[in-house]
Amino acid sequence: MSDPIVVDARGHRCPVPSLKLMKAMQNAPPGARYVLLATDPMARIDVPFLMSQKGGKVLAIEEADGALSLTIETGGWPDAPTD
Repeated sequence: MSDPIVVDARGHRCPVPSLKLMKAMQNAPPGARYVLLATDPMARIDVPFLMSQKGGKVLAIEEADGALSLTIETGGWPDAPTD
């Protein structure tokens, strides 16, 4: 398995961390892993909600030195267009 893609949203307030993560995941295949770095405590709530809406899952949430590290895995993107 390849290393997760890191999305650095430290210093940004809601909704920017979730928007940056969504943009990074835009063309990701199911099962791709990302790590979102965020200093906004709302990311702890926003990202799990986003993943529930997009069919992905949160694998881990860690906090160190005032920053959150959220590891997520993309799902099947239920609202993605089909061919």
